[in-house]
Amino acid sequence: MIENLIRIENVKFKYDKDNSAFAVDGVSLNIRKGEFTAIIGHNGSGKSTLAKLINSILLPTEGKIYVKEMDTADDSKLWDIRQAAGMVFQNPDNQLVATIVEEDIAFGPENQGVEPSEIRKRVDDALNAVGMYEFRKRPPHMLSGGQKQRIAIAGILALNSDCIILDEPTAMLDPSGRKEVMETLRKLKENGKTIILITHYMDEAVQADRVVIMDRGTIKLDGSPKEVFRNIDEIKKFGLDVPQVTELAQELSKEGLSLPSDIIDVKELVDLLCR
Repeated sequence: MIENLIRIENVKFKYDKDNSAFAVDGVSLNIRKGEFTAIIGHNGSGKSTLAKLINSILLPTEGKIYVKEMDTADDSKLWDIRQAAGMVFQNPDNQLVATIVEEDIAFGPENQGVEPSEIRKRVDDALNAVGMYEFRKRPPHMLSGGQKQRIAIAGILALNSDCIILDEPTAMLDPSGRKEVMETLRKLKENGKTIILITHYMDEAVQADRVVIMDRGTIKLDGSPKEVFRNIDEIKKFGLDVPQVTELAQELSKEGLSLPSDIIDVKELVDLLCR
């Protein structure tokens, strides 16, 4: 049985204790080791707040979150939790601290007191994992947005994190940069990393093992991309779109073609139409 790397138990959170509105309202969720989970929702749905709660940037108002069985409210476990579940944010420029790529990636392990020889190995392994080894001597400001995000991901990998939480990491990138980041996440997933992707791009969410839809601080849908995105009308009630190919397949079905309701891939639709 696959272990739960993260356990979220009836968590509630509000930013203002005097305000009755919860940003996260009674969420329970388990994230399994090696799982790629996409969490989506419109602005204000609570998805980014949930990410910060997992990383212990915020603490629950009610309920509990455990990362590798460590309680995120336990101050003595704070740095262990953040090492186990590293976070990558939206703006890549805000995450880079050094003037040379390899020095930036070494920053975290150096602060942990890791031996120099081990730091060298971790930096090289992390750069190779994200396909950025040849840029190790470059200044970060000379890189594209997508490359900067890959460096930010490498910095988390150098900490030996089991889980990588990404809070809309492609929101400020062009299509090429988005593609680079998603290719990197797929490779990390194949190598056993646990990925939690906060996104509003449906074409990114369909690449995950699991999709969680949030609205007004609660989980509304949870399942595989095929299971979730077949609920087109319900998803639109939450102010979200569905993958264009899914909506196209629905419209073709209305015109009399016999098509499944869970198509999420262009190739799948093309193959069905060609038959």
